[in-house]
Amino acid sequence: MGASSYCANWRNSECERMPTTQVDPVAVFRALGHRARLKMVEHVARGEHCVADLVALVGLSWSTVSRHLAILQAAGILCSEKRGNQVFYKLALPCVASFTQCVQAAAEGRRVEVRACCS
Repeated sequence: MGASSYCANWRNSECERMPTTQVDPVAVFRALGHRARLKMVEHVARGEHCVADLVALVGLSWSTVSRHLAILQAAGILCSEKRGNQVFYKLALPCVASFTQCVQAAAEGRRVEVRACCS
């Protein structure tokens, strides 16, 4: 499932305007290479969240969280929707949630299962 189709039901959202081209794996891994961004992605994987939720989650300033979210969006990992004065974020690349869970399991010494991504 591509990033555009995942969030296509959001009207006037960044998700609708995302290109349908392939995601750059290097950009995805770079974007996930920061603890705060990884924590935000893991949180958003459980459901959409507004910026205020993510600021409270990671304990960083609004401007820092906004920069991190911009990096995640540019990599194609998240998409956003503006509702009034708030911006909500949702996963645009659903396989990232499975990948981060797999890596976390391996880090904890648990058995990991090999499976096809985004089938």
